[in-house]
Amino acid sequence: MKAPKFWMVVPALLVAGAVSLAYAKLPVAPMDDAAKAAAEAKKAKAAEVAKMEGEQLAKSQDRAVAHYKKEHGIKSAAPVKAPAKKK
Repeated sequence: MKAPKFWMVVPALLVAGAVSLAYAKLPVAPMDDAAKAAAEAKKAKAAEVAKMEGEQLAKSQDRAVAHYKKEHGIKSAAPVKAPAKKK
């Protein structure tokens, strides 16, 4: 049995319609003052946690470099000073 071409296109159109509905965004509800304050507090806490994690990462990287240099007998050179900023 041979189906007409129209009936072959219908499933593709249904899938395209479903995908377009799935990607549609609903408008964001306006925030009240309490929700704004909570969002700011959450943002500040996330920034603090990110800063702390960055410091911990830097410390662990420094320990790894020191361990590598110790194991491979590499002596570190004199510390390099950052160039002075021009005003």
